[in-house]
Amino acid sequence: MNSLNFQPIGYVTSCYQEKFGIPRQPGLVTAAKSQLILDDDFSEECIRGLEGFSHIWLQFIFHQTQKQGWKSMVRPPRLGGNKKVGVFASRSTFRPNPIGLSVVALSHIEVKNSLIILHLLGCDLLNKTPVLDIKPYLPYVDAIPDAVGGFATEKPETLFDVTFTDLAKKQCRQAEARLGEDIITLITQILALDPSPSYRNKREITDRIYGMKLYDFDLSWQYCENNKIKVLAINS
Repeated sequence: MNSLNFQPIGYVTSCYQEKFGIPRQPGLVTAAKSQLILDDDFSEECIRGLEGFSHIWLQFIFHQTQKQGWKSMVRPPRLGGNKKVGVFASRSTFRPNPIGLSVVALSHIEVKNSLIILHLLGCDLLNKTPVLDIKPYLPYVDAIPDAVGGFATEKPETLFDVTFTDLAKKQCRQAEARLGEDIITLITQILALDPSPSYRNKREITDRIYGMKLYDFDLSWQYCENNKIKVLAINS
């Protein structure tokens, strides 16, 4: 097999600092803002006309999982993490070639000190993700109303009601002032979809505290009765 060498055209900056907690598909967490900063080899000519599109396709590298190799059979979260399907029937990050594909909303394009920055919404990409290519999303061919979705026919349900302690609310407001982002909405959208593994027993309520990294802080929460999640704190 002939080898192919690709160079990233740019890198993503996002609120997601680790793989855990990233939504399993793009567009599910609309409050997640990201930027794609193109390499300085690319001029404004390369993106001329792109501002007319509301969404774009990103081809990228699963850079944190590529060293772990790939598996022929995987356990999709949509099947509860218990049933296996072939890797090519899934969007698993463990692939023969660690290439991902996401469609994201293009908010606007900024040119700053000769650098081209694409501002994105609803991204599901880890911070520092290398991007290989950009293509415009074309509604007349990319949206197929009568397409069949196999075992993933519908959008994931919102599984939990998310509440905040007084301390967490105060800390979120401080983070919002510091970062200029709607942190409460972002956290609510992420946790409502339940970032924990699909095989976790949702009926088992314990004192365990879960955590994930967003932006420059650590988020901690607990599962409560009646399908509720309580955000305990965010700590820098």
